Amino acid sequence: MHILMLSDVYFPRINGVSTSIETFRQEFQAVGDQVTLMVPDYPGATEEEGIIRIPSHRIPFDPEDRRMELGTILAQEALIRRMKVDVIHIQTPFIAHYAGVALGKKLGIPCIETYHTLFEEYLHHYIHFVPKYLLRQFARLFSRRQCNALAGVIVPSRAMAETLAAYGISAPTRVVPTGIPLAHFGKGDGLAFRARLGLGPEVPIALFVGRVAGEKNIGFLLEAHRHALNQIPDLHLVVAGEGPALASLRQQAETLGTADKVRFVGYLHRRDELPSCYAAANAFVFASRTETQGLVLLEAMAEGIPVVALSIMGTRDILEPGRGALSPADNPQDFADSLTGLLRNRELHQSLSAEARTYVQEWSARECAERLRQALAQLLQSHMNSHPQTPCTSSPVG
Repeated sequence: MHILMLSDVYFPRINGVSTSIETFRQEFQAVGDQVTLMVPDYPGATEEEGIIRIPSHRIPFDPEDRRMELGTILAQEALIRRMKVDVIHIQTPFIAHYAGVALGKKLGIPCIETYHTLFEEYLHHYIHFVPKYLLRQFARLFSRRQCNALAGVIVPSRAMAETLAAYGISAPTRVVPTGIPLAHFGKGDGLAFRARLGLGPEVPIALFVGRVAGEKNIGFLLEAHRHALNQIPDLHLVVAGEGPALASLRQQAETLGTADKVRFVGYLHRRDELPSCYAAANAFVFASRTETQGLVLLEAMAEGIPVVALSIMGTRDILEPGRGALSPADNPQDFADSLTGLLRNRELHQSLSAEARTYVQEWSARECAERLRQALAQLLQSHMNSHPQTPCTSSPVG
């Protein structure tokens, strides 16, 4: 199978979509499938075989992202025809979506899209001057129109499938989580990372990893940490990641009087630094209410770190079995009680740690990639059955 993945974001831009694309790309290629990426060019981006970088421009008020040139993507029509692509797999709903759909129609190639982001709970963090209910209505209409123009939709969790069904999306939908490359985790040097922070092995650490942005609900974790300090006075909260909310969260920690126990350590290299950061923690904490999956929970479990997280939206699929994790009620005090209860109960901590290492094996990137491959084959076959006269650039996928 030859897959053309189109996305408005990719490395060196760090986020969950970039990680998902790269994870699936590597796993597909490992079993002999061909994957071509068509993604924005970024300052400093390196050339790599199989990646077509599209000229892009800075987006006003958004220094992290780029806007690709639609015309340049459409001009790749002849190249894509020669590549004999079986499916166009769109990863983001912006320029990539419209370019992918247009190319698919011209070339007779089915378009599938992965719906990564719950936009109705996302936009208000960035567009403050529009009422939240209007943004929600817009996001639902926008998503419905886009998804119903596709041969199929991939979502990373059952919660996202339920959400899209409630929007009125009729396109066939399959649930396929990303999974994690287990070989990259489980070997972190926690003591070395603690030494880097100037913290001894006896200091308890609660860790958050992710984009430092409003939708991640990190302010909730700061509140819970303040409550937890009443029971474990030397508990440190480490926040690993970068994003637009960093300044406001630093100020919140100052206001709460906990700044001396909160460490913002910035972006960590995924392979070289992040495993050791996980291994340094005694617990992983997560409070996002809009997550479509929650890969960082699995990454922490792969290092044997018990998780304390809100079971809302996409994290439910990971947390509902109750393996390697605790799911407190959605308020800072209950969250703090669960966290401190875990840290003060050595037997519980050891049990959840061992359970986490076993449970995460069920979420391997290889297993999830095979599920995606099967989902793509099913969606393509369904599309071909319902569009028998549609020209195809290559043979059916088995």
